[in-house]
Amino acid sequence: MALFERSEEIFEDENILHDDYQPQSLEERDSELDRYTGYLQPVINGSQPRNIFLYGKTGVGKTAATKYLLTHLKTDAEQYDDVDIETVYLNCEDLTSSYRVAVSLVNQLREPSDQISRTGYPLNAVYEMLWDRLDEIGGTILIVLDEIDYIGDDDSILYQLPRARSNDKIENSRVGIIGISNDFKFREKLDPRVEDTLCERELHFPPYDANDLQNILEKRAGKAFEDGVLSGDVVPLCAAFAAQDKGSARQALDLLLEAGDLARRQSDPTVTEQHVRDAKQLLEKQRIEESMQDLTSHGHLTLLAVVASTVSSPEDIPLQKQSIYEQYQNLAQATSRDPLGGRAFHNHLAELSMLGILDRVKRNEGRAGGIYYEYEVDVPLDAALSTLENLHMSDELDLDSLRDNACEKGLI
Repeated sequence: MALFERSEEIFEDENILHDDYQPQSLEERDSELDRYTGYLQPVINGSQPRNIFLYGKTGVGKTAATKYLLTHLKTDAEQYDDVDIETVYLNCEDLTSSYRVAVSLVNQLREPSDQISRTGYPLNAVYEMLWDRLDEIGGTILIVLDEIDYIGDDDSILYQLPRARSNDKIENSRVGIIGISNDFKFREKLDPRVEDTLCERELHFPPYDANDLQNILEKRAGKAFEDGVLSGDVVPLCAAFAAQDKGSARQALDLLLEAGDLARRQSDPTVTEQHVRDAKQLLEKQRIEESMQDLTSHGHLTLLAVVASTVSSPEDIPLQKQSIYEQYQNLAQATSRDPLGGRAFHNHLAELSMLGILDRVKRNEGRAGGIYYEYEVDVPLDAALSTLENLHMSDELDLDSLRDNACEKGLI
């Protein structure tokens, strides 16, 4: 008997629910697509492309809309003899400097046999290679920098690229930048000269609401699942859960996919509301565990300090660094660890915020109160506690009592 056999009871084509699936049309983004199309119109007209900055939370359609429109742009441009379009897509998650971005662009634009190493060249030399290659290609070149905020403070590439033609670095090509970011504060951190250039046109993608997500899911589910396997409340529940959290289509699709996969693994003939609820809990736990894999023991203690502070603090009082730090110091001493200093502890809070485990809000009270941050757990408290319990951090930590207290206060 074969160890693996093809299962056809639940899914007709589960790939339709995956992140890399490119739909033939984008639902619930008509106004954004109309504006985006207008910003790209100069390319078809043979004019200098606009630099476009897209921002919004993860999973709200920024990247999907970009790939969708650029695909159509290249196809539609084929009817015009005087329009040549080249597009380059670069995810900047691992590219934390202008040097790394420039090297990656050179290598994407060159043939595989003509790649350069990631180290060993002066930045100006890499720029010269980039200018030479852009001019060799010619025409209009649109460079998409997804998750552009990862470049950080070293943003000279964002100044150099849009101005390469006006600064006589290139002659035969017109370059446009499309920057995509989940960080609403990113533009505030830019050099003013970079901001003026990069944010020539801005487009905000708001979170989807429950109705938007339900419509998106229904279109995908009709192709992804076999007829009749979805209970009537499955799609609305997936949409509602995602809308209550981040308004992310990616999150809603992941939840629907996991619910179907649970039903398949359990050999259930239909996908039900319970599968959705179980899938939600499983995905939340996986998300925290994956985020915490690379954290140190002090990072784990920092999260535990925030959880413990959340349980012990009155509901209407936001958590600030000092109260969390005091909780952390007590936990460190209870586990026979030397507490970190305030700055190092602050870095752990920032890392947990970056990973999406904590939500951090900056407050500015002026001269009277100064600038400070407020924190809260940005994942279900039950999932955070379950993850901490699975770490088996120390017998000195009474996580059972912490869970009991959270239950009594209605937090889980």
